[in-house]
Formats: sequence, C-alpha cells, structure tokens
Amino acid sequence: MSDLDKCQLVLNEMAKDPNGKCSPRTIKEILALEQSVHLTRFVWYIEDPEGFQARDPTAKKIKRSVLVCLGPHHEWSGNGHDKLSAIGFPIWGVRDIRSGKWLGLWVVPNNRLKDTVGYLFLKLVHEYGGMPLQMTMDCGSETVAVYGFANALREEFASNIPNDVLPPHKFLQSIHNITIESGWLRLRLDWGENVKIFWEAGSGTYNALNPQHDMLVQWVWPTLIQAELDALKDRFNNHHVRKDRGKFLPSGVTPNIAFALYQKYRGEYGLQAADRDIIAKLMEDLGGDELIRFVSLEYAAKAQRVYDSLNLPKLSLTNVWDIFQAMLPHM
Repeated sequence: MSDLDKCQLVLNEMAKDPNGKCSPRTIKEILALEQSVHLTRFVWYIEDPEGFQARDPTAKKIKRSVLVCLGPHHEWSGNGHDKLSAIGFPIWGVRDIRSGKWLGLWVVPNNRLKDTVGYLFLKLVHEYGGMPLQMTMDCGSETVAVYGFANALREEFASNIPNDVLPPHKFLQSIHNITIESGWLRLRLDWGENVKIFWEAGSGTYNALNPQHDMLVQWVWPTLIQAELDALKDRFNNHHVRKDRGKFLPSGVTPNIAFALYQKYRGEYGLQAADRDIIAKLMEDLGGDELIRFVSLEYAAKAQRVYDSLNLPKLSLTNVWDIFQAMLPHM
C-alpha cells in the first residue's frame, strides 16, 4: 500500500475523532483490527504533528494499591457509565478483574434501575453458564438486585463456599472500583467525547418535541451506539497491554489472551457453574429484554424494514444524521 493510501486511512479515522483524543497507538490498533493495515508512527505524525503535544493527562491520579485476583471469573467488576446520559444513552458494563477483559457493554434506557442492572448481570451469567466467585460494584441503589442475585445464586449453586470467607458480592466506592473505572476513562477519551460532538451536529435536524423524530432517534442512535460498543469491546479486548513487572495481574498480553490462557499466567479458573434454564427463568420474571429496549418490537421491526429497503450504508457516527433524514419520511 502506498504512503498516500496509508495517510488517507489515517485521515478517515481522524475524521471520526473530532475531539482529537485518539492516540497514534489507538488509530494503529483500529486499522490493524478492522482493515488489517499496519501503520508506522511516522504516518500519523505527518498528518497530526500537534496531536502528540495536545494529548496530556486530564485528571489527578488517585494513589492505587496493587490489584490481586487469582484467575478469570474470580471477580467481576461492574458499574454504569453516565457520560452519555445527558443525551439519553447511559451505558452499563462488566469487566473481568484478573484479565481486564470486557465481558459486557450495553447501552440501556436507564442504568440506574435495579431491575435493568440485575437483568444484565443475569444475562452475563447465562452467557457464560456460571457466576464469578465475587461481584464488585459501587454503592448505588441500582446494585441491590445484583447483590440479591449474587447471594441467591451462591446459595443455590456454590453453597460449599463460605460467605464469611469470600462474600459473593462486594461494595466499593467508585474511585476504588479500579478495573471498571479505568475502563470507563479510556472509553470516554477514545470514543465517548466524540459521540457527543456527532450528536450535537444534528441540532438543526432533530426536534425532540416531535414524536416522530424522537421515536426514530430512539431506534437509530441506540442501534448505532450498541454496534460501536460491540466494536470497542472487541478492540479493547485485543489491545496489547504494556508489560508491567510491578503488576500482579497479567501484563504484556491482550486481555483475551490473559483470559483464555489463564494457566499460562498462573491463574485459576473461578467460574461457578449455574443452571442456564433457571437463569433464563429469572431473567424473564424480571422483565426480559423489555428492560433494555428503547422502542417496541413492532417499531424496531418497521425501522429495520425501512432501513433495509432504502439500501442505506452501514450506520456510523459520520452518517447517522443522514440516515435519520433518509428514513424519516417513511416512518
């Protein structure tokens, strides 16, 4: 590939980052993962020399202790991310503490509802066929359901583990819930700030007081954001973490490798098996997928038919408002 073509690929990615927070390494990883193109730092410097000086620390660092976790699924770290709540799209996620792997990232109508958060916890338990030895969350009121489920599942499926020695759920202040909070920081800097900019670009297109506009936005934007979160989860889990000899947890590898090859990194598998049928019943009793839907099934099906019939391009942050305008007359 010519240098000109490489530069164009960099420019294309820079156009998706109007906030200018993506580092050269981040851009390189995106292009390597999505297009199998490997670039040098020099190509980036040609296109954005000021960017190297512009990216600096944005917050005071809190003194941290060394994290200790014996293996994958020994401890999950979960929390909500509210930076997009102002535009109506809060997020909730879970990371495995040992490997740093993102296990789940979801955009939801409300990440402060205990039933919603409880449902997502059960959804992850169902996906993996088991629960961690311990779930770690902050002290928000929405965590009550997860606390209850973690204790009930322990009693039902792993009663041999004494709760007084290893509680199935642990509350921490957000600033000490290190694994998930550090993940949110990177998500915000790499992606979240740009989402706000692209959202605000539609201020002359979208009228929140128009029900037709609002319904379509509630389909288009969550669909896009969830696709973006899925891609981010994949990218973060394939990000090669630098080697840190002072770190007890695995380093110098990707989270996916540390998670899958846990024995190579002296880890012990901590997943406690649970009956998927029972978990599915609990999810349904709680409210099912309705808890995380932005629009009705009927409206979502209609919107998808319109989108498909118009042969529109793949949704992206750069074309979302164009697609909104193209679909609106047909809704």
